[in-house]
Amino acid sequence: MANARFRQLLTGLVVAAIAVIAPASAHDHGGRHDHDEARLAVQRGEIRPLAELLTIVRDKLPGEITGVEIERHHGQWLYEFIVVDKAGRLFEVYVDPQSGEIRKTKEK
Repeated sequence: MANARFRQLLTGLVVAAIAVIAPASAHDHGGRHDHDEARLAVQRGEIRPLAELLTIVRDKLPGEITGVEIERHHGQWLYEFIVVDKAGRLFEVYVDPQSGEIRKTKEK
């Protein structure tokens, strides 16, 4: 029981850290940081804030979220969640930043 409570606390801390760190880790394929562009996109309503997306997709993901990035692919924003399942397998899960729809999941 204490182990389960510790895991819940740890998960909560990881999610809180992701919410703070994710905008700072935003980038495009050119390697140029564009977290300011992502923040502006949220302000303009083009994409949802990470906290909202986590609420939408958490139950759809195949495990625990260990990392998040926001990227631009062909001019469109895309959240990338790094997820570890109960068996320890690592997945990249790509999520539409407006709808919360999972676009692609691939095992690493």
